[in-house]
Amino acid sequence: MTNLHTELKESIIEQLNLEDMDPADISNDEPLFGDGLGLDSIDALELIVLLEKDYGIKLTDPAQGKEIFVSINQMAQFIEENRTK
Repeated sequence: MTNLHTELKESIIEQLNLEDMDPADISNDEPLFGDGLGLDSIDALELIVLLEKDYGIKLTDPAQGKEIFVSINQMAQFIEENRTK
């Protein structure tokens, strides 16, 4: 697990106010939506904001989020390929 994975988990917990969770509670390949963490569409918007604020990645197509926010692994890979900060 890279620092980016841990950083992402901490950011998600903070951004989505998941106070009862610890980064260790989130598996890198666990689905973030549905049966995994159980995030919803409002959470997806928060994740889009997080990407832009923390990594300089602007998502113009919300459908793109469905492909990126699959898991921590998927998000980390996307960030590594697209980050501007």
